[in-house]
Amino acid sequence: MSYFVYILQSLEDGSYYVGSTQDLTPRIERHNQGRSKYTKAKRPWDLVYCEEHIDRASAMKREREIKDKKSRDNIDKLVRTSRQL
Repeated sequence: MSYFVYILQSLEDGSYYVGSTQDLTPRIERHNQGRSKYTKAKRPWDLVYCEEHIDRASAMKREREIKDKKSRDNIDKLVRTSRQL
């Protein structure tokens, strides 16, 4: 079963949230329903980036790589590059 690394962007203030999940659509719905404490205050959220991985370990590793860079510029570049495809 596939796992996903995703980036959401707040339509409220433009901030990003990076996460991973096995069920992408229900997870985004939970974010937008306010059922995640880290994203509740900045709703609504828009999916701006997604990567598919073969297992949970590789998805979590990639999520950590993105988060460890702690750079909005890095995330902006990742999102822009994916939209050009």
